[in-house]
Amino acid sequence: MQEETPAHPGLRPPAPCTPGRGKAARGAGAREEGKMLPISWDTIRLFLHVLAATIWVGGQLVLAALVPVLRRFGAEPLGAAARRFNQVAWTAFAVLVITGIWNIAAVSSQISHSASYRTTLIVKLVVVVISGVTASLHIRSKGRSRAILGALTGISALAALFLGVLLAG
Repeated sequence: MQEETPAHPGLRPPAPCTPGRGKAARGAGAREEGKMLPISWDTIRLFLHVLAATIWVGGQLVLAALVPVLRRFGAEPLGAAARRFNQVAWTAFAVLVITGIWNIAAVSSQISHSASYRTTLIVKLVVVVISGVTASLHIRSKGRSRAILGALTGISALAALFLGVLLAG
C-alpha cells in the first residue's frame, strides 16, 4: 500500500457547505457568503515560490525559444538578452532557495511522518542543485558545451517544477 502524501499546509480545501447557507450550513454560526478565502503567510510563501519558479523555469523556456531569432541579429543582441535574463533569473533562483527553505520549515512535522515525502523532497533538492550548477556553468561555457549545459539546466528546472507539484499534493 502506498503512503499518503501529506497535504500541503498552504492548500486548505473549503469545508463542506450547502449553497446559499454559508457557515450556518457547517454549524459555525454566522454567514460568510461572498467572502474571500483568508490570506495567510502560507499563501504569501507559496505565491512567492510559484512566482519565482515561473520566472526561473518559464524564463528559460522563453529564452530558449528566442535564441534562434536573436542569433540572426548577431552576437551582441543575444548576449544582451542573456545578461538581462541572468539578472532576473538569478534573483528568482535566490527567492526559490529562500522560499524553499521556508516551505521545508513549514511542513517539517509532515516530512517526519512520510518516508516517500522525504525521498521525493531529497530528489527535488538534488535536482534544484543540478539546475543551479548547470545554469552557472552554462553562463561561463562556450560552443557545444554551452548548448548541452543549457539543455541540462532546462530539463533539471522542469524536473524540479514537476517534483514541487508532486510534493504539494
